[in-house]
Parts: sequence; C-alpha cells; structure tokens
Amino acid sequence: MFVYVCRIIKKIEVGRKNKIQFFENVEIIDVGAEGKAIARINNKVVFVPYVVPGDIVDLRIVRRKKNYLEGRVINFVKKSDEHLEAFCKHYGICGGCKWQHMSYVNQLKYKQKQVIDNLERIGKIDIGVVNTILPSEYTKYYRNKLEFTFSNKRWLTKEEIDNESVLERNALGFHVAGMFDKVVDIEECFLQPNPSNDIRLALKKYAIDNNLQFFDLRSQEGFLRNVIIRNSINGELMIIVVFYKEDKKKREDILNFLKKRFPEIKSLMYAINGKANDSLSDQEIIHFAGKSYIIEQMGNLKFKVGPKSFYQTNSNQACQLYKTAFSYAGLTGSEIVYDLYTGTGTIANFIAQKAKKVVGIEYIAEAITDAKENSNFNNITNTHFFAGDIKDILNVDFIKKHGKPDVIITDPPRAGMHKNVIQSILYSNPEKIVYVSCNPATQARDIELLSEKYKVTEIQPVDMFPQTHHVENVALLIRKEST
Repeated sequence: MFVYVCRIIKKIEVGRKNKIQFFENVEIIDVGAEGKAIARINNKVVFVPYVVPGDIVDLRIVRRKKNYLEGRVINFVKKSDEHLEAFCKHYGICGGCKWQHMSYVNQLKYKQKQVIDNLERIGKIDIGVVNTILPSEYTKYYRNKLEFTFSNKRWLTKEEIDNESVLERNALGFHVAGMFDKVVDIEECFLQPNPSNDIRLALKKYAIDNNLQFFDLRSQEGFLRNVIIRNSINGELMIIVVFYKEDKKKREDILNFLKKRFPEIKSLMYAINGKANDSLSDQEIIHFAGKSYIIEQMGNLKFKVGPKSFYQTNSNQACQLYKTAFSYAGLTGSEIVYDLYTGTGTIANFIAQKAKKVVGIEYIAEAITDAKENSNFNNITNTHFFAGDIKDILNVDFIKKHGKPDVIITDPPRAGMHKNVIQSILYSNPEKIVYVSCNPATQARDIELLSEKYKVTEIQPVDMFPQTHHVENVALLIRKEST
C-alpha cells in the first residue's frame, strides 16, 4: 500500500465559488492516464505532470472535477532517485517529450501497464498472452516527420517579460501546450536527425533577415505559416513550406534559398493555406523542385511517401510493428485479407507476399494513390485499394463483391473505429482480427464491442514514441468458435 503525507498550506478565496488550494509534502505514488503521475489527497486522485513515483512535492490544485483533481508542482521537497534531469531546454514548455524526466526502462514499464490497464479496466477483457513491450532502438532523433509553426507571438519566459527591453518576437517552433496562439521558438529539437535543426534555423534566419512576415495565429495575418520536414531511413529529405497567402517573388526566393543551401533536399514542395486551420488534407501541395516524393525502406520493400502520405513516424520501429501484425495474421498464402485504414498501403504491401488477396481501404484519396503506386513499385499484383470513408464503403455489398475476409487487419486513428465499421467486421466474420492501435483506450472500447464473437488471445505493446506516454499495441483476436 502506498502512503502519502500532506497538509493544507492555505486556501485563497477567489470570488464566491472558486478556491485555490495548496498542499505540501505530497508523495507521488503511480503513473496514470495521459502520462500524468498520481497522488492522493483526502482519498481523491490528483493527476500531476512532470513527476515520477517517489517524488515529494508541494502542489497547487489547478482543476477540480467530481472524481479527481489536477495539480501542478510549485516546489520539489525531495526528488525520487528515479527522477532524471531533462536533456532538452524546451522541456515542460513546448508540450512534447513529457517523459524526459523518467528513465527509458521506467517509460517502457508504465507504457506496458497503460496497455494492460486499459484493456482490463475499460474493455473488461481477458487478455491472454501479454508479451513484453518492444523497445525503440533509438530514444532520440527517431521521428521522420515534424511540423513547425511560424509565429509573430513567441512565447516569453518570465525573465523576458520582466525585462523591459525590446525583444525579437518571431518564432519557428512548436505550440505551447493548451495555447493555440503561442509558439515556443525551438533552438534544438532532439526528435528528428539533422539537417532538420539546421534547416529550421536557417529558414528562420532568412525570414528575419528578409523582413518576411511571420504568421499571427490570432488575427490570421502574415506570410509564412508552417514548414514540414520529412526524412527517410535512407536520408532522403522532403520539405513543405506553407504560406498563408501568395507572393510569387518572396515565395520563389525563399524556396530557391532552401534549394541552394541544402542540396540534399530531394523533394521541395509548397502550399498556400489561407483557411483558419493548419490541416493540409484539403489543400493542394505544389511541387517546386526535385521529386514529388521520397523513398522509405521497410525490409525488402520500398515505399513512395508523398507530401500527404501517412507513414508511421518512427520508421525503424514501424518495421517491428508490422512484423508483429504479419506474425499474428498467420498467413499461409490462401487468405483474403482486408487492411482497414491502410494509409499508403504499408501493411497491405508488407503482408501481400503471403496472402491470396489484400483489400485496402483508406479515407484519404491521395494515400490510396500512393498505395497503388507502392504496389506497382514493388511488383505486387494481389493488392486492391479503395478510397473513401470506411464506415460507408465497408458494407454487405462490398464484402460480397470482394469476398469475405479470412483475416482483417485494422489500424485506425486515435479515435478508434466507427460503430458501423465494427458491425461490418462482425458481419464479415473473419477467423482473425489483428487490431493495431495508437490509443489503448479506444482499442479497449472497440474490442469490447467485438467480444460477442471474438476473444483476445495475445497482445504485443510496441514503443514508437520514446520520451512520451504514447504507445502502440497489437492485439490478436480469434473467432470464439475457433478457439
């Protein structure tokens, strides 16, 4: 049993209803949902970020809910021996890499615990075999895609605010957590290998030296909006510069600067996005120089990755993830396989060598174009891809036309699967379902709905995102009458 010691320091009245509460000498006892740690005060759970079990802290309560509280550390009374110093100067501000203060061994332990807790408590699922989480080979510089935001409202530290001198307010970096209009100017990021940092810093300097207007996220004004940097295992680079409005000379000048300064860029693209949000899924991305894609390698296959293509952001670990899915599918060469949320067809093409026929469905039409090209690129002839909303496409007529699947592999977004998709899966009645998930909570919800016909026999957690609480999980579901 965990023990905590705390006492109220003070309560400050704010209006009639709200009270700001401070507690001291609170022991952190566990790690819970969304990567936050857990304490208990007066038998109520308190979620606290940026701490580890064993820390003794003074807390300020920042939010009160019916069943829990949320707190913020105002002082460390004593740090646990397991509490590490963060290696990034932007830790705690930019919103990323929130587990830098935790050893990688402990990160893996709590990620595995998160998967099991979600399946057993939310899904009320008898899991079966639980395999040890697969660690990432690299814990830094593992991402193949980052998106940075230009902003004329750089996030200022308290020391900078107190300094009355005029400060440079332009930034190129990440959003401050919970503040859409504030951006942390990133000096060095440990997520993506160079030349990612060099490109970002050179682009920012060029923009400032040439008086280019950084975007104002609140008033929706400016010229430079975003830059996306993609790289592959083989070192190929794609850069997409996003402008808020067209200015042909300024646009061509900055793109030509990148082309000349970084000749290693294989694909240079741009977009003009004048709408309220940053999403590019509905925008035209225009080819400027080099190729319109980069090549990613996975095993003995090569994949064309375009500017809108979805590809797992940890390339090395994606191979481990798909090997697990392939193993769970247990293909012999005679099966019809449906690959739902196929993206650019990475899983579909990865498993096609051992299947009779693979049917891939994906919402984004450009991704399906990439999937077909990837099959052609690798001389794969037994894949069939379809673009559209899966809840509308995957129906009785579709299944009758393309054949009932023996195996379904599904890799949905964080929100999980629509209930109509689940009903279609139940109707199609495959022998096996391989459920790949980036959100164990929605995976547990969906598996519970599938449990009328299917039983989880094995799971394999996979760490795709070191220094964060995010975890992937692969679950093998077998039709009950087959067990």
